[in-house]
Amino acid sequence: MKRVSVLHRHFQWRNLTVTALQRPPEIDPTIASIEFISSNPCFSLLGICETVSSLRKVHALLVLHGLSEDIFCETKLVSLYGSFGHVECARSVFDRIPNPDLYSWKVMIRWYFLNDSYWEIVQFYNTTRLRKCLNEYDNVVFSIVLKACSELREIDEGRKLHCQIVKVGSPDSFVLTGLVDMYAKCREIEDSRHLFDEIHERNVVCWTSMIVGYIQNDCLKEGLLLFNKMREGLVEGNQYTLGSLVTACTKLGALHPGKWFHGYVIKSGFDLNSFLLTSLLDLYSKCGEIRDASSVFYELSTIDLVSWTAMIVGYAQRGHPEEALKLFTDKRRKFLLPNTITTSSVLSACAQTGYLTMGRSVHGLGIKLGLKNATFENALIDMYAKCHMIGDAWCVFETIFDKDAIAWNSIISGYSQNGYTYEALELFHRMRLESVSPDAVTLVSVLSACASVGGYRAGISFHGYCMKAGLLSGSVYVGTALLNFYAKCGDAECVQLMFDEMGEKNSITWRAMIGCYGIQGDCSRSLELFGNTLKEKLEPNEVIFTTILSACSHSGMLGEGSRYFNTMCKVYNIVPSMKHYACMVDLLARAGRLEEALDFIEKIPIQPDVSLLGAFLHGCRLHLRLDLGEVVVRRMLELHPDKACYYVLMSYLYASEGRWGDANQVMELMKQRGLAKLPGWSQVEMETGDDFSPLVVASHS
Repeated sequence: MKRVSVLHRHFQWRNLTVTALQRPPEIDPTIASIEFISSNPCFSLLGICETVSSLRKVHALLVLHGLSEDIFCETKLVSLYGSFGHVECARSVFDRIPNPDLYSWKVMIRWYFLNDSYWEIVQFYNTTRLRKCLNEYDNVVFSIVLKACSELREIDEGRKLHCQIVKVGSPDSFVLTGLVDMYAKCREIEDSRHLFDEIHERNVVCWTSMIVGYIQNDCLKEGLLLFNKMREGLVEGNQYTLGSLVTACTKLGALHPGKWFHGYVIKSGFDLNSFLLTSLLDLYSKCGEIRDASSVFYELSTIDLVSWTAMIVGYAQRGHPEEALKLFTDKRRKFLLPNTITTSSVLSACAQTGYLTMGRSVHGLGIKLGLKNATFENALIDMYAKCHMIGDAWCVFETIFDKDAIAWNSIISGYSQNGYTYEALELFHRMRLESVSPDAVTLVSVLSACASVGGYRAGISFHGYCMKAGLLSGSVYVGTALLNFYAKCGDAECVQLMFDEMGEKNSITWRAMIGCYGIQGDCSRSLELFGNTLKEKLEPNEVIFTTILSACSHSGMLGEGSRYFNTMCKVYNIVPSMKHYACMVDLLARAGRLEEALDFIEKIPIQPDVSLLGAFLHGCRLHLRLDLGEVVVRRMLELHPDKACYYVLMSYLYASEGRWGDANQVMELMKQRGLAKLPGWSQVEMETGDDFSPLVVASHS
């Protein structure tokens, strides 16, 4: 304000006569106007405006002194308002220009572009007055409007612009490249390639646009082949070319070609910018080479937010949540402020590890940084649910104003995973009442809830909904969830029907089918299906082997079970878990080879739990070798005197032998130590007139 007041003295200039400032008649009127305006001290103030407030004051002075109607002055005002991000003010000034020239139009459209106002660019270009100014080819205007059509995916407007470009004159390679990009982003990849072939002098930008177009349209192999042609044309790629090609390798799961591109980057001496680095980290993480991803990350001289976040995401998604949390809390990165993707990945790591304290801290940090969006909120719901704080998950869910399908899926899945089956089904009902369409993820959650409690009628209803909504044909996960539901409800006929009708099958599908036959005691059919999985080139994991060993255990097929256990360890290098050991103990105990089972228990590298000992004791009761069972349980009581489950096992062991006094003595000892057994209970589905009514408790002990 002081600057304006001081310089106000110079406005005695306005008392000068216009004739004193007249120029010789041979000077161009436009030049004369520019010189006239530029010599005005008030106009020179525009150059020192640092805020929109000061600009408005100077604008007022220009209006006061009658200078705002000059096209040169008004164009300058349009540019300055745009530079401060006040595009509406810029447009308001522009609209007051009686006859804007091409330069004025280009200034206005440029600021729309720099402020990502793409739809305004298209509307602005379609103005009749601008079309009249474009009597000849203009590189800048056409390129900006093409970019707007690309971002909006406006194929119709893009085609109109293409016609205008052809009509005005022969476009250069820069605009043709914009056309290639526009058609590719509008998923018209054949038209994009046709235009690309018409470009005679292709530079690296042109080649990259076509390669990126192929990759974005999932024509991954075509993109890789085009890179070979690019090299044959002696055109070297840049970071964006190579980053896109690495992305193609990631989508294809092609680790070795991806490593070749990494080597090409190193050999060519390219600097790792954020895009290329993120592509490499994503490649190694998604291909299971987390060590290579870590090596790339820690070899960087400078680590920014993008690379830091990419590495945290890689750790969290590939089953290394502890490393993700360690990197997030590394004091050397304290200068980096996490964004939504960073915090969401850290919350995922907290959910995997059950680290509630860290999760709460990240929640607080997110509030402090203002990270209130759908991604962060859904990650919070998932974290609290998996840390068994379903009340906190519900509180976060209730604060979401506009709940989308992802938010509903998160809370429904959370309730289902925490055993609140009927609440999950009620939430599904409420979701539909609020006109949010359930998707495949929603149906997987509610079908899993029905399977966990044997809710047969509700599950059949969801099956009908899946068919009506067309979710069965489009998602292997929905089909697998239905198959698993029928298997757990004992409906073998529907299980086989679902399995036969499924076009695509994943490892979970095969596992559910194998387990279904195993539970029914048809181990030969289970093993036949396992052989089919190998023919389908699906590598079995530890879960499938658990199912196979359990099937052998139910059928008493000791030889086959032992063979598959050895195959799992020696051929597939899978480290046995407690479930695998428990299945082997059950196999040996059922076959009466109790001494061998006891020797097996003593040799396993982990501490036996109650499930393994229960399998052994079951065999002891079957074959009347309670002396061995007593030895094992007494040993576990010495190691875990504070766990009620082992007292219960000992009591049951004595009771099965008729030693009621000893059984009561063990239970009294458990009570004296303040331990209690959780009551068992059974449920049965009953007709109550309510679709989502709880199953009624039939008995407990």
